[in-house]
Amino acid sequence: MKTLDFTAAAILVVLAFYLLNAGQPLLLPLVIAITLWYLINTLGHAFNRIKVAGRRLPMPLCLVAAFLSFSLLIWALVGYFGGQAPAVREVLPLYQANLLARLDSLPLQNLPLFGEPLGEIDLRRLFTEWVNLPALATDIITAFGGIVGSSVLILIYMLFLFMEQGNFGRKLSALAADRGRDLHGIMAQVRDDIRKYISIKMFTSTLTGLLSYLFLLMVGVDFAGVWGLLIFLLNFIPTVGSIVATVFPAMIALAQSEGYGLLLWVLAGIGGLQIIIGNILEPRLMGSSFNLSPIIILLNLALWGYIWGIPGMFLCVPFLIILTIVLSHFPRTRPIAVILSRDGRLQ
Repeated sequence: MKTLDFTAAAILVVLAFYLLNAGQPLLLPLVIAITLWYLINTLGHAFNRIKVAGRRLPMPLCLVAAFLSFSLLIWALVGYFGGQAPAVREVLPLYQANLLARLDSLPLQNLPLFGEPLGEIDLRRLFTEWVNLPALATDIITAFGGIVGSSVLILIYMLFLFMEQGNFGRKLSALAADRGRDLHGIMAQVRDDIRKYISIKMFTSTLTGLLSYLFLLMVGVDFAGVWGLLIFLLNFIPTVGSIVATVFPAMIALAQSEGYGLLLWVLAGIGGLQIIIGNILEPRLMGSSFNLSPIIILLNLALWGYIWGIPGMFLCVPFLIILTIVLSHFPRTRPIAVILSRDGRLQ
């Protein structure tokens, strides 16, 4: 019986991922719409706690203010990236050529690698395939261009979510009555944990991106604002995101300069910010945080990167952390959350 249950579960998982891949044009905008809808509600509840003349603002007005705030922020980000994209794409081939020239100038021919002389390995081809700056930029611009192109569908999904959210409480009450469980209390805990995670992650990512931008601007790295925004986005991906957010600006610093001084400055500065904020400040703010196992993160990134490309890589880990929070609150699914966590300790 257990073998049949396991086989059925495995088939359902494979079928679900197949449908996610095949239904990307419809499902990815839906996931983005759910994310924005939840963030707008979170910001709306934050606005609702503000008192004006001793009274709180009406919740519908707070939601409208939150929606307008997010719309203005997204419009500003899209406008900034759109204005910087042509200049960045124009200079990246030059950066790539400089990196390859640096590689050719290094005395690597006689160094051993896995028992073979490094000169016999096509290191230039390996470097080009893994660190191809123009191709990477094209992929990122195409991915986000696709998201912008789906903005109408995303807005439609969000409209229906806002129209439907008034019925969520009644549906939950009906479900609790049928199951005889205190689902309201559990869902309240889940909601508070998710909002805590999103609020703290938004604060630490913003702080990291802003300080990184100021540092890159101070040391003279080109397009410091673009890299600062990318660092802000990458910090929503635990472990892997912070590594990429350190290595990528360092590669740009190496490509645009003659010596290695700027590279060392960027590695020390951005790496130091990542360590201080990501490994010291954020755990203190999170308290008993829901850190994921690095192996789970890598597998998750590879899987969702294959299914939904770059947008999937940005979305998958935050949703996995939220899933871990949800699973940790139910006795039957708590062991799964323990397996997903880094050290097995949950709230």
